[in-house]
Amino acid sequence: MSDKSTNTHHPWPPGAASGVGSMPGGDAREAAKTVTGSLEALPYLPELPARGPGADMIGRTAGMLAELYAHVEPSGWRISDRPGRDTRRARSWLGEDLDALEEFTQGHQGALKVSAVGPWTLAAALELRGGEAALSDPGACRDLTASLAEGVRAHLAEVRRRVPGAEVVLQLDEPSLTSVLRGSVRTASGYRTHAAVDRGVVEGALRTLVEAADGPVVVHSCAPAVPFGLLRRAGVAGISFDLSLLTEGEEEAIGEAVEGGTALLIGAVPGTDTALSDPAGSVGGVRTLWRRLGLAPATLAESVVVTPSCGLAGASPGYARAALAHCVRAARSLADNPE
Repeated sequence: MSDKSTNTHHPWPPGAASGVGSMPGGDAREAAKTVTGSLEALPYLPELPARGPGADMIGRTAGMLAELYAHVEPSGWRISDRPGRDTRRARSWLGEDLDALEEFTQGHQGALKVSAVGPWTLAAALELRGGEAALSDPGACRDLTASLAEGVRAHLAEVRRRVPGAEVVLQLDEPSLTSVLRGSVRTASGYRTHAAVDRGVVEGALRTLVEAADGPVVVHSCAPAVPFGLLRRAGVAGISFDLSLLTEGEEEAIGEAVEGGTALLIGAVPGTDTALSDPAGSVGGVRTLWRRLGLAPATLAESVVVTPSCGLAGASPGYARAALAHCVRAARSLADNPE
């Protein structure tokens, strides 16, 4: 690949770091304080799944849906006719999180990231009334995508109202996307799998969300075999992935993404408690990747945001703070020494 440089504006400055979404514990103010204090260039609205159903990523996004509701069954979240206790709890916690974020982003100017589960992971996780995943019904998938687009639009408007100086970045969490494309999502019985969804249909639903966001959209997947080409065609501004799961076969697609101006949010720092190496060492694999792709070192800091490999919900509070600070130092090392 030629030694090309990219020429793309992202809403965060070069050498930025961020997180993926979840944080440990259940204190919204503490989480918002940690995230905004650690990540000046690209802070985000934390998720606190330890609080229970409704604070998990599926429940939180189910609470955002427009004119679609869900409740908790022993098997997971199921679509309901009307909002019940579980919907109210999800919305209440999201309101608490937004209150905390607003408190700690007074005067914030610049990028701010918020998350929702993407349409395909939502369709694989939400059950229809009979107990089968919405993924089993193309009409249900279309309804879910439309409801999610409307709900996300309202959520982003609320964030922009509360933090008027923010350029809001929407992250769609799609850990099940590859399984949906490959036809490996199991049915309720566990004995069969749902049919693979046509790539054009998958891309179209993602594009619906990109258009609804009216701003930059990043898709995150901490699963192997992220479909880089499909995501680019859907119009995303950035792709977030776990560097340790990358294979050589995906490198060409990554090179094309970078040359096309797509940002890479690279999970280079472990998401659970471990001894952290020096920050420059944590992103050694990123520099190596750049060399192999023949990309200009000068483009590294503007193309890459350093993040933990996945959410930090499984980490200790002390490690979560250390990991975010480590990401900031690692991103700075990429900016200072791209070679």
